[in-house]
Amino acid sequence: MGATDTDHGVDLEIEDPHGRYTLTADWVLAADGARSPMRKMRGLRLKGDNYEGRYVIADIQMPHDYPTIRRALFDPDCRRGATILIHKQPDNIWRIDYQLGVDEDEGDAIKEETVRASVTAVLDEIGYEGDWQLEWWSIYSANTLALDEYRDGRIFFIGDSAHIVPIFGVRGLNNGLADAHNIAWKLAYVMQGKAAPPLLDSYTPERRGATLDVFANASKSARFMTPPTRGWKVMRDAALNLALSHSFAGQLANPRQMTPYTYCDSPVVCADDPEFKSGPQVGAMLPEARIGDGYLTGKLGAGFSVLVFDKRLANDLDIAGVAVILIDAESEVAQQFGARQSSAYLVRPDLHIAARLFDTTPATIQHALRFAAGEVLP
Repeated sequence: MGATDTDHGVDLEIEDPHGRYTLTADWVLAADGARSPMRKMRGLRLKGDNYEGRYVIADIQMPHDYPTIRRALFDPDCRRGATILIHKQPDNIWRIDYQLGVDEDEGDAIKEETVRASVTAVLDEIGYEGDWQLEWWSIYSANTLALDEYRDGRIFFIGDSAHIVPIFGVRGLNNGLADAHNIAWKLAYVMQGKAAPPLLDSYTPERRGATLDVFANASKSARFMTPPTRGWKVMRDAALNLALSHSFAGQLANPRQMTPYTYCDSPVVCADDPEFKSGPQVGAMLPEARIGDGYLTGKLGAGFSVLVFDKRLANDLDIAGVAVILIDAESEVAQQFGARQSSAYLVRPDLHIAARLFDTTPATIQHALRFAAGEVLP
């Protein structure tokens, strides 16, 4: 099996139960997970940091009525000095992550009888006495690892094949979906002739930038969940004690820090217009807003969209494949966007703001669109 570059694509050597054959692809999206065979075939390595703490992860099925939120147990009776995470998944599946002690052997820890005994102890800790079935289990450690480049020729790496983040904060799936959304519209536009090939070069700086931002937050959570030093443990324990009586301290223990990343340094996002004194900046995710009896995002087109605040400008815009959304310049939505009658926002298919223009014309909007499609310089 292999992946060989050609002048116009990639030859993939495929082996399945029916035999071995070659499949020629114009482009390849490698979404083949943390142990990515494609990454290995291309001789690429993830780089980054490993954190203290090994966890066994076990999925069990049980009819438990606890709310669908993540529960964290610190230094519980059933596993002194360790951390346990519990959260619900679809179909009555509950995921339990419990930290191994420094003296626990990994080989023994993942034996079925050991996992069953450990899960039983956790369920006893939370007062659950009902039936449950063990579905799956594994072991992992917390890592922040990423490729230097998410593109290798005509191959693009997505999700865990491009980066691995700690499970604290539920960022891995969110980040992978954002990767897919980012490269999907760009590749579709290039293949359909709607954008220039340089647009694809923006995938790595945008999505690797987002990964590094996730790493920064995930690292804080990893140190909180598995303190690497005595100092970190003292700080963590102090925050937990304060949280019992002070609500602000509870946020210190909250690992959910996933927010949309702002592509302000993207090569296909226009420089922000300094005339704007408020509103979402370029590169940011378009905020939701109520318009009439609906919502702004529900009025966007499938491709690029332009928000305008002047009816005459809206009538003058006739760009194939671009949706024009007219917003009242006196409305609360216009105030939310810091816009006046002559302003406009250009929104990409992935809902990120490609440009905003305080005083604009159809020509400047056309130029911003060409820039966002990788066709022209600013």
